[in-house]
Amino acid sequence: MAITDKIYVKNHQQLSSQLETNIPKGAFKGATLDMLFQGDGLEKLDDATQERVLDFSSDFLDCSCDNNPYCGCPERKFVRYLLELRAEGLGPDAIVDVMTDDYMVYAYPGDILSFLDDAVRTLEAAEGLARVDGESEKRDEIRRAKQDLAR
Repeated sequence: MAITDKIYVKNHQQLSSQLETNIPKGAFKGATLDMLFQGDGLEKLDDATQERVLDFSSDFLDCSCDNNPYCGCPERKFVRYLLELRAEGLGPDAIVDVMTDDYMVYAYPGDILSFLDDAVRTLEAAEGLARVDGESEKRDEIRRAKQDLAR
């Protein structure tokens, strides 16, 4: 299960009530993305919520793919966002706090920790492959990235 399957809309019930429709709790579920991508009913949201929804939409749903938002770009952009927060030195609890403040989405800190652990394991495997292939520069680059995530 991808980390984006474990990202949830904060105040989900309140948001559904304001929009006068049911939306899934998952931030990257099809109906949620449709609501964000099409913008129908955004004028029904209070100003603070509307601003965060628009920020989420512009930061993660903005791509030129034909099947946007179902192209995988939103999920990849969000994963990059999480990795950047970790590279800034934030731990799982702080990452959850920042993403909630930035976009009104949240995850459980344990899910973020598991995601980061998986990312480190993936980099370890890539580092080993680079070593076997004799790509010392690539291996060093991967090692630095791994150390940034593991700290």
